[in-house]
Amino acid sequence: MSRSGLVAAFSLLGLVSLPVCAQHSGPGTPVVVQPGAPGQPTRILPPSTRATLPPHSPADVQFMQGMIMHHAQAVEMTALIESSTQNKELRLLGARISHSQSEEIRFMQRWLAARGEPTELLMPEMPGMDMTEHPMLMPGMLTPRQMEALRKAKGAEFDQLFLTGMIQHHNGALIMVEVLFDTAGAGQDAELFSFATDVDSGQRAEIRIMQTMLREKPF
Repeated sequence: MSRSGLVAAFSLLGLVSLPVCAQHSGPGTPVVVQPGAPGQPTRILPPSTRATLPPHSPADVQFMQGMIMHHAQAVEMTALIESSTQNKELRLLGARISHSQSEEIRFMQRWLAARGEPTELLMPEMPGMDMTEHPMLMPGMLTPRQMEALRKAKGAEFDQLFLTGMIQHHNGALIMVEVLFDTAGAGQDAELFSFATDVDSGQRAEIRIMQTMLREKPF
């Protein structure tokens, strides 16, 4: 089944399985009604009924935690634009990336918090490894050396480093989505599935925009 078909299936399942509240039968006494499956009657549930979140896998949690870290670097990169270039097209692109990825970070933090999961990815400690010099990076993330070069660049040099660096960064996000969907039992949560699919399509579109910018104005 295609991803769009899965999204539709998840949505239908949610409509069938989640309880809904009808009109109050009295002050402070809601009536909780669960729609029945096709051909089956509805059921009246006790007022104490609480909705439960669908199950999630460790891979789901790691994906969200890692993507928060990944998005945070993209926001850090866009914050350098204002003082580094006057390129109006790049400024508009940077504002778009900053806004969308900041909103997505907040969504991922809420998703994790609702499931009692930490928002930070816990990295395994490696004896003898200086994590300030050799940080554990998600796919596509810029290295400390690349980030330092971006901070120092100005004008056309900055534009080129930003575009090539952000293309690298976005391609890493596509790898993370691919790994999620290739992991058995992962990506089944409807919210997460929809989010990851949007990340994939959105970042592919922005990659095409940045590739066009590089072709139209070779540096």
